[in-house]
Amino acid sequence: MEMIGEDDREMIGALVTAQSLRLHHRHHCKENQCTSVLVKYIQAPVHLVWSLVRRFDQPQKYKPFISRCTVNGDPEIGCLRQVNVKSGLPATTSTERLEQLDDEEHILGINIIGGDHRLKNYSSILTVHPEMIDGRSGTMVIESFVVDVPQGNTRDDTCYFVESLIKCNLKSLACVSERLAAQDITNSIATFCNTSNGYREKNHTATNL
Repeated sequence: MEMIGEDDREMIGALVTAQSLRLHHRHHCKENQCTSVLVKYIQAPVHLVWSLVRRFDQPQKYKPFISRCTVNGDPEIGCLRQVNVKSGLPATTSTERLEQLDDEEHILGINIIGGDHRLKNYSSILTVHPEMIDGRSGTMVIESFVVDVPQGNTRDDTCYFVESLIKCNLKSLACVSERLAAQDITNSIATFCNTSNGYREKNHTATNL
C-alpha cells in the first residue's frame, strides 16, 4: 500500500474542507453581515471529539467562557439553552437554539436568538471529520459563522472578535479531547498489562501443580 505523504495529506485535507464547505457551511451573508470559517486539527479520534461537541446541553465541557448552561427538556432540534458567560467578556447571558444535530454526518448548527450581547442574528455550523495526523487517527474541525455587523463597527472588527472567540473554543476543545485520548491510551495499556500479568500468574500456578 502506498504511503500518504505530508503534501498528499494536506491536499486531501484541503479537498475534504472544500467539500464540507460546499455541502454544510453555506451561509447567506447579507450586506450588513460578515462571515468566516475556521479549521482546527486535533490529535484525537472523531468519536471522542464529537462526544464533546454534540453536547448542546453542556458546552462548558470545553468552552472556557461559559460558566453555566440550562436546557429545558431533552436536547433536540429546536430546543433552547440559556448560557451564562464568565466575566471579562461584554456579555453575561446568551439564549441559543439548536438548529442541527446529525450524529451520522457529525454536524452541529446553532443560532443565537437573545442575550445581553451584540451578536445579533448569529448562526454557526460546526462539523468534524476524520483525519490522519502523524500516523494516528485524528480529527479536523470546521466551524463557520455569519453575524450582523453592529452599528459603529466594521466587518473586519466584527470578524476578528468572533474568530478570536471561536479560536479559543477550538483550542480548548483540542486540549480536552487530546487529554481524554491520552487517558484512553493509558487505560488501555494498564488493562493490557494487568491481563498479561494475570495470564502469566495463571500459567505459573498451573505449571507448579
